[in-house]
Amino acid sequence: MIAIIDYKMGNLRSVEKAFLKAGARAVVTSDRNKILKAKKVVLPGVGAFGDVMKELKKLRLISVIKDSINDSKPFFGVCLGMQLLFEKSEEAKGIPGLGILKGSVKKFRLKPPLKVPHMGWNQLKGISGKPYVYFVHSYYCDPKDKDIITATTDYGINFASMIQKGNIYGCQFHPEKSQGSGLKILESFIKKC
Repeated sequence: MIAIIDYKMGNLRSVEKAFLKAGARAVVTSDRNKILKAKKVVLPGVGAFGDVMKELKKLRLISVIKDSINDSKPFFGVCLGMQLLFEKSEEAKGIPGLGILKGSVKKFRLKPPLKVPHMGWNQLKGISGKPYVYFVHSYYCDPKDKDIITATTDYGINFASMIQKGNIYGCQFHPEKSQGSGLKILESFIKKC
């Protein structure tokens, strides 16, 4: 069973449906025990960095996330869910992230004609087939350890679009909105872990 963490913001059912379509048993939950008993955990990304960190704290889910990762459980952060794994974000100064990965989250500072947010289809470099996936974000992760970056994407700068460190996986794009390419990435997470 895959537990998709529900922090009471946004519609997380599309993430659940994508995992079900990829062949996994998945449930959207904020129940601490269900998350701790799950074989894999997903932290989806909808909302703003500071708001989500406050909600995770209120729901007493921060320790559950850290315990799941420390127990070597496969953990997948999606979009904002990947950003929350880092120490801090320019989106919410003064509010620390989960601090599981070293580094920070930075705002795009781009020259026209590029616009922020980065929205739409773009290519993943560094993985087989260089697939196109769907992005919606104004901030990007800047890991201290560049070796954890498994794919990059070019949008004015080359930014980390996928990361992996041990049992921790993350993607900046939305696999649930990325059609066949996104489904393959979810299938790979399900099978590999």
